Amino acid sequence: QVQLVESGGGLVQPGGSLRLSCTASRSITFSTYMMDWYRQAPGKQREWVARITSGGNTIYPDSVKGRFTISRDNAKNTVYLQMNSLKPEDTAVYYCSAVYTSRYWGQGTQVTVSS
Repeated sequence: QVQLVESGGGLVQPGGSLRLSCTASRSITFSTYMMDWYRQAPGKQREWVARITSGGNTIYPDSVKGRFTISRDNAKNTVYLQMNSLKPEDTAVYYCSAVYTSRYWGQGTQVTVSS
């Protein structure tokens, strides 16, 4: 079982930045996992926002491309999501997810973009 713990959420003004972190349990070979970030706004379906492969390749949907950056530090079993130029529509609970032979989810961290 993989345990994922997100942190770094909070309240930020439009145009601001936040960096989310997600740390995985030490019992896994973190470097072999593909890592995703998803988000879910109230009343909406969960939406994928970033992916980093085990090889370090990154992929984003158009909705966040150029504003969000995913990265990983395998020595720390941690994946990050740097979010810049935040908009009110980025408000959501953000979840990290680890994928190898199965998909695992963290508990989520709230991001609120509001003036």
